[in-house]
Order: sequence, then structure tokens, then C-alpha cells
Amino acid sequence: MPRWKALSGALFRVLAVWLVSSLTLLVLAALLPDFRLQSPGGDSLTRTAVTAALGAGAFGLLSALVWPVLVRALLLVPALVLGLLVFFLNGSLLLLALDLIPEGRGQAAPETAVIVAAVMSAASSATSAFLAVRNDEAYHRRLVRLAGRRRGRRAGPARGPATPGTVFLQLDGVGHDLLREAVRGEQPLMPTVARWAGAGHRLTPWRTDWSSQTGASQLAILHGSNEDVPAFRWYEKETRTVVVSNRPSSAAALQRRAVERTGDGGLLAYDGASRGNLFSGGADQVALVMSVAARRGKYNRSRAGYFAYFSDPANATRTAVSFVAEVVRELVQSLRTRFRRELPRVARGGLYPVIRAFATVVERDVVVAAVIGDLLAGRTAIYADLVAYDEVAHHSGPAHRDALQVLRGLDRALALIARAARHAPRPYRIVLLSDHGQSHGPTFLERYGLSLGDLVRAGCGLPVPRRAGRTPSGAEAREAARAALHRPEEAAGQRPERTAGPGSSQPLVLASGNLGLVSFPDVPGRITREELDHRHPALLSTLANHPGIGFLLVRSALHGPVVLGPAGAEHHLDTGRVIGADPLAPFGDGAADAVRRTDRFPHAADVMVNSACDPTTGAVHAFEEQIGSHGGLGGAQSRPFLLWPAELTPPAPDGETLTGAEQVHRVLRRWLGEAEGPQLPLGPAADELRRGVRPPEGFPPPDPAAQDKSR
Repeated sequence: MPRWKALSGALFRVLAVWLVSSLTLLVLAALLPDFRLQSPGGDSLTRTAVTAALGAGAFGLLSALVWPVLVRALLLVPALVLGLLVFFLNGSLLLLALDLIPEGRGQAAPETAVIVAAVMSAASSATSAFLAVRNDEAYHRRLVRLAGRRRGRRAGPARGPATPGTVFLQLDGVGHDLLREAVRGEQPLMPTVARWAGAGHRLTPWRTDWSSQTGASQLAILHGSNEDVPAFRWYEKETRTVVVSNRPSSAAALQRRAVERTGDGGLLAYDGASRGNLFSGGADQVALVMSVAARRGKYNRSRAGYFAYFSDPANATRTAVSFVAEVVRELVQSLRTRFRRELPRVARGGLYPVIRAFATVVERDVVVAAVIGDLLAGRTAIYADLVAYDEVAHHSGPAHRDALQVLRGLDRALALIARAARHAPRPYRIVLLSDHGQSHGPTFLERYGLSLGDLVRAGCGLPVPRRAGRTPSGAEAREAARAALHRPEEAAGQRPERTAGPGSSQPLVLASGNLGLVSFPDVPGRITREELDHRHPALLSTLANHPGIGFLLVRSALHGPVVLGPAGAEHHLDTGRVIGADPLAPFGDGAADAVRRTDRFPHAADVMVNSACDPTTGAVHAFEEQIGSHGGLGGAQSRPFLLWPAELTPPAPDGETLTGAEQVHRVLRRWLGEAEGPQLPLGPAADELRRGVRPPEGFPPPDPAAQDKSR
């Protein structure tokens, strides 16, 4: 485009936005009693219009010059607070702009200024977006500004139209079957994804490890290994610490361990970008990545991604308005479920409405803007996680209308990314995937009246809360423990014992969805089944025979890893011997391999507990307060999906299903190689890569023996 034409187009857009802002001020001055654009004695219409134009121009200049400085200064403010401060900061800028109007013709009450500023920003943003859609060059610049890339395309390796980049978009928690339903019909729930699935893309499920949660799956997908990640949270005896995957310190440690284990930087180590993830994947461009949240630097500060987005006042206002609307929506939806007495149901008060709004609005908008910036910068590999659905489904249910509404919003975000890809300096392949699904069902506490921790304490002969003691499950567990300890039956109304027997240890119980972990901190190493039976004779039978528990994993000094089920059922994993009904049978093919692999993790808990699963409905019982859960085996949580461009090689041979996130990592590495970009060998070497003869440079070949052991 000629320079004069580009400048004239930019001038036209500025004038159009200025005109709309001025008209908006005039309308608001007529509607709001505490806002005026005239002198106390009144002015002519022409004079009032000039005052509105001056006010709109001053507000626009202050927003462009002062707003980025304010946002950078507020990076130390928590992100949730920053979203709420947007309104007040915008109102302050408007008051300052009105003060700059000569002869004091512009005046507004502080609370009215907040409203006026919000409406003006929304109007100018809508006008700018409309003009950008109508003009390709303007649209390109608008997308760059959305992502905070004011400097335009960055310098980098030479790229041509024959060298496609790859965008990996993770829909957190969306299972294969749910996505398949969302793209069916004449009016699908997710029309953008439906178009992809109908032409040019292929959909397939894959099977997670036993730990079906983001920490384990994403660590393996991005870094090639999730060894020794038994759950979302677990206890490490040697350091006496609880590791939680989404804590910055824990995420950094897990990423460091994975890199040391594989000897490779990660999936995104060459010219990559990581957005909204737990782990960086080795990318040099990161935003909202938990494993680097504690770092300090120009591009990897924990809130650098927020500055890039909120430095545009129009973005800030739009997101802030949507944030408040989402909080209100959650409050209304929560009340509706209570009035309709919908079951199962969990508490949705406290800070949850704010947390939901952050996940479904703020994080989504920031991540999408960052991805658009990466596309326009021409980066080779981009991996982004959109967590909105997962957050809502935990509290509403995987197939509840509240969660499905979030899927519609995510589909619009995907459409925006796909549209931006058409303006990128290189072609892009978009791969859609999930890290796990979600299984529905009432919580363990709701269904049986006691928590897993209560049940474990009862099985150990320790006191349990009165609430738990009065439930049938609590009473049965306590009586089983008393019988195993050869103590008399408890008389009606008698209080539970206050102390445990000699030599007992206080158990530590952690939950990851429907996967529970029981550890005895005072016992070095992993306690054996025989030692457990000696210390707490009733514990294993109490757990194994509870109707809400599907199976237990313990380590026997005689038989190695043993899976225990109801009525004395056992599955010896080393020999394959099964006593009674196989407790792993309801959990499908591959369950034994997944459990066997977890058993050899150094930090596997003393007792690993998986809830029961209804084989017909796939319902499970989370040990956390979640009616949509994931973390263990059972139901849709173990069946995420891959939606990939048809020009790429299939992820697995026909009739086979990818098993484990580490295999997904190898497939994604292979697909990057098929792009034949500068990060990988060209010519015959690339042909070998596509055939799976050897991995990319810098990625060590897998050890066949280690692979056999890991599965």
C-alpha cells in the first residue's frame, strides 16, 4: 500500500473515532444529570459540540499517552484488582480531560465520570474494530495493538510462505466425546471447530496417564516427560513438602526435573511462544506461564502479558465490563441452580465468582491477544492454554448449560485467532487439543456424608468429626476399625475415641479430583502393605470395601504392587495374577499399565485411592468439592482429544490410540518436523524424521527399555 494511502486511512480512522466519541459525549451529557458540557448559563448547540469534541480529543490523547504508564506502574497490583481498577482509572482520566476544556464547561461527578469513561471507551473500541474489519491493513494493525506488539514484526530467521508455523491451542478439560457433540448438527455449539472438523481437520481421542490433570499432561506434552508426577498434589517425605502443580515454585521445580530427565529444552525451544500454560516448553516468549511467574525481566515478568494487553485502554475497558458481567452471570446462574434444586450441586460463593470471571474473561482475552501477536510476529511454534471451560465445569458440571455457554465463547476466541492467522506473514497450521476431559458425578462427601480424610481416620481408629461419625459410612468405618482392633462395640451415642493406638501415625490425605493420596509422614520411604496391616489392621479393608471407592494401590513386600478391590479382590501387577473380580476391569483397557507406571514413581503415595466409576454413565465421586472432576481413572476424564490438519501424518496407526501424554509430545514434535522449518533438518533428514526414524536435533532418542518400563 502506498505510504500516502496508509496515512490517509489512519487519519480517517482517527477522525471517525473522534467523531463517535464526541457524539457519545453529547448523548451522555443529555442523559446524565451530573454530567454537563456547557457553562452554567447555557451555550449554543455549536458551542456545546465544540466542547464535546475538545473533551473527546483530550480524553483520547490522555488515554494514549498516560494509560500505558499507569498500567506499567500497576503491574505490582494483583491481576484481579487491576481489572476492577480499570473503571476508576478511566474515570480519573476523563475528569482530567474535562478540566483541560477552557472556561470550565466540562464537569462531572466522580461516579458519573466512571460511567462516561466506560461508555466512551466501549464506543471508540467498537468503532475502531468495525473500521479494522472493513480494511485489511487497519485490521492487521488493530490485531497488533490487541496483542501489545506496537513495534510491529520482530526480527528473526528468514521465513517464506512455504514454511508454515504451528499453533497448538489447548482447550483445558474438554473431553473427546463432548467436543464431538459440540460440532454436530446443523447449528453446532462450536461452529468454528465444526468447520475445521468438517473440512481439513481430523478428530481422534487419546488416553491420559492415571493422573489425568493439567500438571501431568501438560508437563509431558511440552517437555516430554511426566515421570514422578503421581497427581495434581502430593507429599514428598524427604523434604516434608506438599507439591502442588499450579504453584509457581512447584511448577518451576517440575519443569526443571523434566528438562534434566530428557536433556531437551522442550517443544517450543526454537522460536516458540508459551501463553497461559503451567510450563514454558522452553519458549523464549512467555506470558502468564506459571513456571516462570517468579522471574523478573522485561519479557518474562509474571504480569508482563497483562501489561501488553491492558496498555490499550479500549481493551482494558472492554475486558473490565465483561469481567463484571461474568461475575453477575455467575451469581444469577448459581441462584438458578439453587432455586431449581439441581443436583449434584456444590457451593459457588465466596471468591469463586471473581475467580471464574478471571478465567473466562481476563485470562482468555490476554492469552488470545498474545497468540494474535505471536501470529503476526511469525513465530514458529505457539502453545496456548484456554482454561475457561475447565474452571466452570468443575462447579457446574461438564455438560451443564453454564459450561456449554463457555464453550461458545471459546469458539469465538478460536475464530478470532484463525482470522488473525490469515494476516500473518507465514501460513499457520492450527492444532486443537485437550489435556484431559472431565467426569461428572456427586462428590464423595455429598454422596456418602464424609470426606476421604474422615474415612481414612476412621479406618485408622482415629477420631472423626461428629458430622462424619453420624453418617452410615462413618459409623460402618468406625465399627470395622474397632472390630479389627478387637475392641468392644461402641454403645449408641458414645463419642468416638480421641487417641489412636500405640505406634500409630497420623495420616496425611490429599485429593486430586477422584484420585486420593494417603501418606504417613513419620514412615521413611513408602510403607508396605504388611507394615500398614500391622499398624492399622482395618484401614485397607475399610477403604477397599467402601462403595464409593473403586480400587487402592499399595506396595507389598512379598508381591510388589498390588491393587485391592472390594470383597478381597486383588490384582498383582507384576505377575498379572487376579484374585476374585479384577478391581481394574471397570476402568477399561490400559488401566493396569497406567497404575503400574505410577507405582514405580519415587513419590507415589503410601496408598493411592481411586473412586468408584459407574461403567454405564461414567460417573465418579471427586474427593474434592467438584461435580465435574479429573485426576484419576474413570469416565470421560481419561479421553481428551486431538484435532489436527489432515495434511499432517496421523498421530497413530489406524486402530490404535495414543496412550499417555509423553506419546502426544512425540507426535507434536513430529508435526513440527513435518513443517520442514529452519528449526529442523531439511531434505532426506526431514524424510527420516517424518518416518519416525529419529527425533529432532537436540531431542535424545527414546530408550526402548525405559519405554517398556514406563508403560
